[in-house]
Amino acid sequence: MLPIEEILPIEEILEAKARPPLPPLRPIGRSREGREILGAVLGSGPRHISLIGGCHPDEPVGPAMLRRLVSDLSSRPDTRYTWYIVPHVNPDGEARNAAWSEPGLQAGIFDLGLFLKHAIREKPGDDMEFGFPRGAEDEGARPENQAVANFLAGGAPFILHGSFHSIAFAPGPWFLIEPAWVDRTESLRNSLRERVRALGYGLFDVDRGGEKGFWRIDEGFSTRPDSRSMIAWFEERGDPATAAKFRPSSMEYVRSLGGDPFTFVSEMPLFLRPLPEGDTGRPDDPIFRAWLERVALSGGDPGDDQVRGMLIRDQMRLQLAFLDEALQAVYHRRT
Repeated sequence: MLPIEEILPIEEILEAKARPPLPPLRPIGRSREGREILGAVLGSGPRHISLIGGCHPDEPVGPAMLRRLVSDLSSRPDTRYTWYIVPHVNPDGEARNAAWSEPGLQAGIFDLGLFLKHAIREKPGDDMEFGFPRGAEDEGARPENQAVANFLAGGAPFILHGSFHSIAFAPGPWFLIEPAWVDRTESLRNSLRERVRALGYGLFDVDRGGEKGFWRIDEGFSTRPDSRSMIAWFEERGDPATAAKFRPSSMEYVRSLGGDPFTFVSEMPLFLRPLPEGDTGRPDDPIFRAWLERVALSGGDPGDDQVRGMLIRDQMRLQLAFLDEALQAVYHRRT
């Protein structure tokens, strides 16, 4: 089915400058270490969209794509939507991961050895995806989360919210969507699978059985996680201290602002790794953990030419394709 609205100009967005000058980006707050957090409000349409990247600092592709999107949107008027975009919510984490992420972004593909040596990921309590304020009285959230929450609250309600993530190793992209929208996204899922295959990739099709909120929908699609399921997972394992560190995700926070927004998370593999026989694809799978330990000890040599970096341009291309399909889904729903 042809979309009613013009699709996103994906190739033009990919050609846009990665770091647009100020404006349109403007400071919306400061990080723990005093770095500016930058956001942009673009367009003048009645339907509001929120997009963020960098919640996990070892996932740099989403911020790179969003900076290009901001640059593109600032060059042309948009009367259909008003966009609230924070390309990187965690500038401190971006700086800590620059040793491997910056060379990769410049080369167009990440180096496995550099990634294993320099990648830094934050633990629960510092994890910004699950760090949004529990309410107006919650002063314990990170300053970055407070700043982004205040910025997004100024644009609510939203029809769409996207948080752009990466997965370190997977056989292909994995798409996470709002549970309340599962019955309204069959066309989105079918079309996005076609886009993935047209680029020569498969999908990451994992069934985590509801663990942490991940319920498989169909090939390559699961529900996005939520904080209540995260809390329950740790409590069931006798770890109430870790459970207590979880706050609402950005998806839960945006939905708390009103309306019925379609929320989604993109998970693009930094490195493509076919699943060997017996590997479930879960991050705690013993086959995967043993493989990762061997690769780390070897200095980043997987000993298997099937493991390779996914082209960053294709990662961004499919993130934009997900956004494009989401725009069409909410448009058709509202009409």
